[in-house]
Amino acid sequence: MAVPSREDLVYMAKLAEQAERYEEMVQFMEKVSAATDGSELTIEERNLLSVAYKNLIGARRASWRIISSIEQKEESRGNVDRVKTIRDYKAKIESELSGICDGILKLLDSTLVPSADSEESKVFYLKMKGDYYRYLAEFKIGKERDAAADNTLAAYESAQENAKGLASTHPIRLGLALNFSVFYYEILESPDRACNLAKTVNPIFDSLAAITMLGLANVKRTTFEKYLLLFSGDVSLLLFNIVLSIQHFHGEKVSVVFYLHVCVCVCIIRLLMRPLLS
Repeated sequence: MAVPSREDLVYMAKLAEQAERYEEMVQFMEKVSAATDGSELTIEERNLLSVAYKNLIGARRASWRIISSIEQKEESRGNVDRVKTIRDYKAKIESELSGICDGILKLLDSTLVPSADSEESKVFYLKMKGDYYRYLAEFKIGKERDAAADNTLAAYESAQENAKGLASTHPIRLGLALNFSVFYYEILESPDRACNLAKTVNPIFDSLAAITMLGLANVKRTTFEKYLLLFSGDVSLLLFNIVLSIQHFHGEKVSVVFYLHVCVCVCIIRLLMRPLLS
């Protein structure tokens, strides 16, 4: 049987994405990475790899949060037997999370980061490295959590340093700033540092100002669409600066109800903006 070409593997990855078979999508893109002979992945290949792992890890992260919430409820009710059952099941999910994160982190260290020639791709992969260490820090405990947090910080700081050459409006630079803020807030539990980072980079407002300076008439449709996709793709990140600002000035947690209301507003705005992109 003939060995599939790089183009065939990319096509198979796209098919797997359409079929929502993300485990196989990851396998195809790992084979693409192995077929590069040390050269850099194309932008399309890079994005496919990112999408594959994001969907693979995203389902498990969502499962872990749901199970953790159920665990807390049963624990508060004193249901010892059920808590033990839940923790055993949660451990299975955590094992899957660890395996996925270890897989992409190994690929990043061995192939993707060393082969990154452009500034953009290097920032992309270092950000990705920070993201997956952050995902580990979400559920690890003790020294393992500390190690994951340290590695997250190192990766994000390296990405931030390399991102200085990118435009402030660059989607990857925006995503990095937002994810870095999430790390400070959720993992290090340091809202002040998260606020300081948001103030320093000020990604959303700086970018909107830059777009205004260029003039909406001169902004390419694809560029404008990228911002909408970036901001709506992970609404929690888009709202993060808003949430931090409110908490910073009022000194209290923002309610989930308020958070959901803002999410709905963002979705409505995006729907209203859609005719401008047609």
